[in-house]
Amino acid sequence: MNAVTPETQVADPRRMSGIEQLRYAFDPERPERGPGIGRTLNFTVIEIEEGRVVFGGHPDESVYNPIGTVHGGYAATLLDSAVGCAVHSTLKPGQGYTTLELKVAYHKALTKETGPVRAEGRVIQAGRRAAFAEGRLVDEKGVLYATATSTLLVFER
Repeated sequence: MNAVTPETQVADPRRMSGIEQLRYAFDPERPERGPGIGRTLNFTVIEIEEGRVVFGGHPDESVYNPIGTVHGGYAATLLDSAVGCAVHSTLKPGQGYTTLELKVAYHKALTKETGPVRAEGRVIQAGRRAAFAEGRLVDEKGVLYATATSTLLVFER
């Protein structure tokens, strides 16, 4: 990453590609690794490659809703993170993005007994002004819990 100098070890995101930004943000050597939402909901990145990002988490009672299952916002947040970061990984230096639309379909309820889950986001198409991505949330056995599609606006910063 040419935006990080040995003297300062400070990254300049404006000079980094999207995938460089993600690798820096999720660097295991950084004590504040990853964005705050991952720390709040106890999930983190597992894999990063251009056009594909996987997050992993282990839902527990801290993310339960009043009816005794994992709140749908937990699955939506993991999927939004996965599809958004998948698009982020394709950006050129100086570009940014924001989610215009996220559609989540819930296939099966999550509980603390579900165990670890993976949210995989993949870019379907990345254009100059818009990107489209899809995501899947599965457990360790490959059981499908939720899917998502997303439309994202790509812009110059």
